[in-house]
Amino acid sequence: MSTASPNVRPVISLVIPVWNEEAVLPALYARLLEVMSRMGESWEVIFINDGSRDRTLPMLLELHNRDERVKVINFSRNFGHQIAITAGFDAADGDAVIVMDADLQDPPETLLRLIEKWREGYDVVYAVRIKREGETKFKLWTASIFYRLIRSIADIEIPLDAGDFRLMDRRVVLALRRLRERNRFMRGLSSWIGFKQVAVEYERAARFAGETKYPFRKMFRLAANAITSFSHVPLQLATYTGFVLAGISLLGILIAVLGRLFGGAAFFGGQATTLVSVLFLGGIQLIFLGIIGEYLGRVYDEVKNRPLYVVADAYGLDESQRLGLFTGNPGISDPDS
Repeated sequence: MSTASPNVRPVISLVIPVWNEEAVLPALYARLLEVMSRMGESWEVIFINDGSRDRTLPMLLELHNRDERVKVINFSRNFGHQIAITAGFDAADGDAVIVMDADLQDPPETLLRLIEKWREGYDVVYAVRIKREGETKFKLWTASIFYRLIRSIADIEIPLDAGDFRLMDRRVVLALRRLRERNRFMRGLSSWIGFKQVAVEYERAARFAGETKYPFRKMFRLAANAITSFSHVPLQLATYTGFVLAGISLLGILIAVLGRLFGGAAFFGGQATTLVSVLFLGGIQLIFLGIIGEYLGRVYDEVKNRPLYVVADAYGLDESQRLGLFTGNPGISDPDS
């Protein structure tokens, strides 16, 4: 098979995290090959094996042996989708880097439209889902609420209905490499970084095979990372609620005094009101202690300063890329600039 020279930087780097995707890989590679051959430029695809337990890794290595443009990063265990994307950015060598899922819900045919916008001068081209096939009403409903909630409370403008499927210019990727926070929300970071951005609309397909890798538990964790990473509103809400409850309490005290003076003992007919009030205030306190704990836990994660991921093996990368991955210190400057 004809492949590009390993000594020439590819124009496009594809970053694809994979976890137990043995049923998808043959179709994914075939469609990528067909689409990228129409581009007429050099390219590479970096698969990040995020602790797969099926035949994903052997199949990736087989693809690597057939095609030197296929690079493989093998994690020592499962570190999560957002961390896998980060490792792909750390290793990507292209003038532009495209992140996409392996399940073919992000159609490879859309890649050419992203690249076209990049050639027009945009630094970030994010794909916006106008239709989502094969997903439950509950997931569509919760996703819609999440995107609108994070947009309304975040300190930055995060596009509605845009996932991780996007293209980024090399200088954007080099800037993102400097952001090493642990609890990552990559689509938020790509918005925070700035640069010239534009949307491309597409219809998200149903999953080609297998099961979703984002059940409700992981979706909730991702939403929590997004909110705590880009908004202080939950903490501010505790302050606002405190003032409101304090005002209500003062009003209650005034009513109780007046009732005692003018209503007599019959005004206080039982303990139910007191019990309900104590339970209500106790519940509010526990909720906001939990919110504070979420933020504090993220501070604790940062203080420990552990590496974002641990790489067991890497295939097809040059020595500097491998060194950056294994030491956790990717290059943040362009050696060819």
